[in-house]
Amino acid sequence: MGVEPLRAPQDPPATGTFSAERLAAKALEARLLGGERKLRRREVAAGAGLSLLSARKLWRALGFPNLGDEDVAFTERDQAALSTVVDLVRTGKLTEEAAISVTRSIGQMTDRMVVWQIEALVEDMVHQQGVPDAVARKRLVNELPALVDALEEMLVYSWRRQLNAGVQRLAVRAEAGLQASEEGREGDEDDAPLPLARAVGFADLVSYTSLSRRMNEKTLAQLVQRFENKCAEIISVGGGRLVKTVGDEVLYIAETPAAGAEISLALAEAFTQDEILPEARVSLVWGRILSRLGDIYGPTVNLAARLTALADPGTVLVDSVTAAALDSDERFVLVPQPAETVRGFGEILPVLLSRGSGRGLVLD
Repeated sequence: MGVEPLRAPQDPPATGTFSAERLAAKALEARLLGGERKLRRREVAAGAGLSLLSARKLWRALGFPNLGDEDVAFTERDQAALSTVVDLVRTGKLTEEAAISVTRSIGQMTDRMVVWQIEALVEDMVHQQGVPDAVARKRLVNELPALVDALEEMLVYSWRRQLNAGVQRLAVRAEAGLQASEEGREGDEDDAPLPLARAVGFADLVSYTSLSRRMNEKTLAQLVQRFENKCAEIISVGGGRLVKTVGDEVLYIAETPAAGAEISLALAEAFTQDEILPEARVSLVWGRILSRLGDIYGPTVNLAARLTALADPGTVLVDSVTAAALDSDERFVLVPQPAETVRGFGEILPVLLSRGSGRGLVLD
């Protein structure tokens, strides 16, 4: 069960007294929010020079709950943050639409990150301190103050590194990727208008549904976590990006067919050799995509998903275009398979990808 960060104002007990736990929670809240809640939503909006409607748009983008006019829910830091976004629009650095989109990205990503971090800390306390889950969640309020500065520092550090890497992938090298994807194409393909060339891969655990029915909640959570951790490690070492994980399936991309092939083979091999996880079906398609809201779209993604369903456990399938792009690379062996009729694509020619010369990805 997810634990949501404190957002809504809370009234003190009617007696006017506070328990030690409540005092600790209030102290932590004041530290995280930059002070005591003293402002109502209209006061914050007016202080930033915004209408309440415009302010609410930004708060909704951040994922904040809807509050009433009389709720004393905000601090001066809330007003300063609102003013920062407003200034970006007023100085012409961002349009209002772009500002809301960027704000929504921050809200959604930090919300998921916070839930992940809280659950990880709770789980660690349960194991290390030998306390029940409910007790660990209460103790977390006292544990967090010693971690806040370090977590914030790592967040900003990681964001800067990731932003730099994203600029390189999505701007600096984008044109080179499109030029590289021209080979073997006629120019009238369904994905031709899309702006980015990427190797798109899927990895899907075999028999996950039947396994999940036989597992208790704790064992299933450990299996999913092991799957996600292994995928994330292999994809990052291979220079790719994990786009998303949905239950038993992971979607990833790489900038070149060769990089995507190395990641795909490493994933198939890792799950085949794992003593706990089942084998995986893996696919890879080199083509063009649309990147929006942290996700990817287009026929290339759809074809990769279809190929995954055709792959045998422990194997990697690619399409004929991807096979042609990899054909001269001695690191890979490509074996054509019988033609298959695939919904939305008609007849396609799957190709089995296997390892040729070389060591493949080396994981520490």
